[in-house]
Amino acid sequence: MTEAERRRAVARLLVIRASGHAEDRQRQYPCWEHCNRELQRLLKSGVGGVILLGGSATELQQRCRTLRRWSDSEDLLLCADVEEGIGQRFSGATWLSPPMALGRLHQTNPEHALALAERYGRTTGDQAQRCGLNWVLAPVCDVNSNPENPVINVRAWGDQPESVADLVAAFQRGLDSAGVLGCAKHFPGHGDTDQDSHLELPLINHGRSRLNRVELVPFRRLIDSQIASVMTAHLLIPALDDAQPATLSGAVLTDLLRTELGFSGLVVTDALVMEAISSRAGPGEAAVQAFAAGADLILMPADADAAIDAICAALDNGRIPESRLSESLERRTEVLQRCNKPSFNETEVDLETATDRGLCIELIDSSLEVQGPLLPKPREQNGVTLIRVDGVLPCAFLHADAAAITTPERHGYKALIYHDRGIGPWSTDQDPTGPLDLERLGEGPVFLQLFLRGNPFRAGQQRHEPWAEAIQQLLRVERLLGLAVYGCPYRWDSLRKLVPDNIPAGYSPGQMPEAQQQLLSRMMGVGSEAHKRQDFTD
Repeated sequence: MTEAERRRAVARLLVIRASGHAEDRQRQYPCWEHCNRELQRLLKSGVGGVILLGGSATELQQRCRTLRRWSDSEDLLLCADVEEGIGQRFSGATWLSPPMALGRLHQTNPEHALALAERYGRTTGDQAQRCGLNWVLAPVCDVNSNPENPVINVRAWGDQPESVADLVAAFQRGLDSAGVLGCAKHFPGHGDTDQDSHLELPLINHGRSRLNRVELVPFRRLIDSQIASVMTAHLLIPALDDAQPATLSGAVLTDLLRTELGFSGLVVTDALVMEAISSRAGPGEAAVQAFAAGADLILMPADADAAIDAICAALDNGRIPESRLSESLERRTEVLQRCNKPSFNETEVDLETATDRGLCIELIDSSLEVQGPLLPKPREQNGVTLIRVDGVLPCAFLHADAAAITTPERHGYKALIYHDRGIGPWSTDQDPTGPLDLERLGEGPVFLQLFLRGNPFRAGQQRHEPWAEAIQQLLRVERLLGLAVYGCPYRWDSLRKLVPDNIPAGYSPGQMPEAQQQLLSRMMGVGSEAHKRQDFTD
């Protein structure tokens, strides 16, 4: 193999980041998303994979077509993090409730939950294929056994290993039926951490027996089902390797995953730009260590050229045997033979036959939890709905016309939105650990709506906000009219206990506009006989 051939072969094992939008100025994260000129250059040089984010489903289809043309390759890997359906990342497609919704349903109605999980995978796969993707970076196989987990949380299919295994297997069956590759992540299990690997390297001190009993159960199930790929976790697990994170550990990726568990598909790193890895090694060295450990695909190196250069140098000087390159390329070819080629239309995405709005609504309805009476109208037009958004505005689920804002406003509640970049409701905004500043909330009753879930890069910031104390404060002054929690089930489970039976409270795992509308309709009795009788009054 000549030097140029080797370089091109190594490049096929990289997966770089691109915007789903067509124009450079539309990039949402330009520090990670290559501009078009760089994308063309890297794809022409042989880079074999692209992960996409942003834009509409129609834009995504056009973008995938363009990327394939730039690469001149029939086997380009095109993927996205769409754990909650294509609509989670690309507008116009179906955005589904997070997997944790089915984890909770599985506790009471396992057959229904498994049927929905398979439809979940089939809908995700169908829409991915129609948009031009051939690889879905899901399902999450982490068992979310730590309620304080800031990064997995509702992305997991539950907190019980066998339940998670059953649900991810059902999801994968649906994905397989659409002819799209799946990815079990994050190996060997990111569910019991209270740290975010986007920001630091989490430590898991469990022994091997616990890992076998909990963390590895869903991965074993999907490996036995011949899943196409497994994504690594940026975790330090001394019971497996006391020196290297799992992503860079031969003991984890080769000895455990390949040899002991018998996985024969593609091993892909989690993004190497994450601080858990980038703070330990530069882009070239991180790529070399991951590849030497047993990874086949290098996802989002901070510098693609540096990663290619470093792996080529390691092959040249014998640090990595040449056979590793051949093995990874062979696995890549074998895996790609499993998926269907994308079905592009001439003009725009045809999602009508793949969109499963019924599934979207059924998932929401089956996961809603409501207690207490119907939510009343404020007696005077001075009610407030205080909306906590866990993240920086604007966000995909809370536009100006989102139901969480407009529905209460139609019934006499003025919307006040609290987010990190705005004025908070606390007496001291810089240290939100004290009481609410009730003057900021006016004088009327308060309907509290909390959008809280595990979010990457947030380091669990919302965990330190005293919402329990805020609820108790509002109760003391008789101003709490209702509570709605969207997202984290653990926060809901703790806060619902504080709300008396005579005050309405509700929960939805989903945060998208449809989930807001369904929960508020249920809490207000919209369209029901109860609604007609009470007319939103006490």
